[in-house]
Amino acid sequence: MITVEQAFERIVNKAKPLTTEKVDVAKASGRVIASPVAARRSQPAADMSAMDGYAVISSDLGAPTSKLAVVGVSAAGHPFGKPVQKGQAVRIFTGAVVPQGADQVVIQENVEVIDGVISTSEKVRAGAHIRPMGIDFLEKQTVLDAGTYMSAKSIGLAASAGQAHLMVHRRPRVAILSTGDELATPDKTKFSAYDTVNSAGPQLNALVEECGAEVCYIGQAGDTLDALTAAIKSNADADILVTIGGVSVGDKDFVQEALEAEGMELDFWKVAMRPGKPLVFGKRPGQSVLGLPGNPASAFVCALLFLRPLIDKLMGRPAPFPSGVQLPVATDLPANGSRQHYIRARIIGAPGERMVDPAASQDSSLSTVLAQCDGLIIRPIDGEAVSAGSSVAFLPF
Repeated sequence: MITVEQAFERIVNKAKPLTTEKVDVAKASGRVIASPVAARRSQPAADMSAMDGYAVISSDLGAPTSKLAVVGVSAAGHPFGKPVQKGQAVRIFTGAVVPQGADQVVIQENVEVIDGVISTSEKVRAGAHIRPMGIDFLEKQTVLDAGTYMSAKSIGLAASAGQAHLMVHRRPRVAILSTGDELATPDKTKFSAYDTVNSAGPQLNALVEECGAEVCYIGQAGDTLDALTAAIKSNADADILVTIGGVSVGDKDFVQEALEAEGMELDFWKVAMRPGKPLVFGKRPGQSVLGLPGNPASAFVCALLFLRPLIDKLMGRPAPFPSGVQLPVATDLPANGSRQHYIRARIIGAPGERMVDPAASQDSSLSTVLAQCDGLIIRPIDGEAVSAGSSVAFLPF
């Protein structure tokens, strides 16, 4: 049995980002760019007015009242197109190109206009209310480095730089296979006493999609070697195959046998953690295989610790070990045993006084407890007892 840290090293740290693909810049949210993004233009591409007013030559100002003849208009998208001469002014609007020769904009509130002539007492302030060419970025300048996580703000920057498409790491394709004769789908018309509704499958489907990966298959297979082998074989093209249940040592736990029959090279089985001890990890050609335990909380905890970071790594995103943050605990905690314990807990208290409160029951089959909690208190192997108010590691979800 290996530690959580050792399992993370083998599952996540040894993984490499997937190959690249070109996507529309507007659809790059959540993706990671695979190469630097350079600007195809300067921003702005010319000196631009930052205010509505009049473009002038600054040396024409400074008198108690300066008078200048208005000779034209420069509007956004419609430049004046001629040089400004001494004694002249050009009506200009925000975002318009500053005419050649002008080096100051006098805002319209400080100007009186009579018969095509402006009067102003504005002082000489060369550069006032002008955004210089290239103040944001210059043509050919790298505006985004390889490895940048694309969000709304970085997508806006890439578009401003004139990039309509981006090279990003491919989204992983994830197949999710729930196993067990007892499983019933949530839409079953009438449930039997021996039914267990398949909640872990939809739960992991949502988690995978929230991570930005593509769920290419979600299905169920019964507890027979033939059924499991067929389902595993049909999903050989997924980047990650996730199985739920059937990885323990019961008489009908055939998942590991079926995986190995379909070419999986087993890396490890069993991790010193609770919940989630019976965790299988292996590799098939071009595919990582995670065999998760069947209880909803166990599957969810394992997915948080290993599946989500693995998706991040394959997409080129940072995938640090999920060590949590330090928060005070609301109750005493007993000494921990030989497995790292992930305790479901709620955040309580007013802002600035937050504490984490462990759920009364840690039964890994209880969906209500998982839904009501905000994260996991991490108790290390052989950790000493902790008094209320002491800091503990807390992993939000």
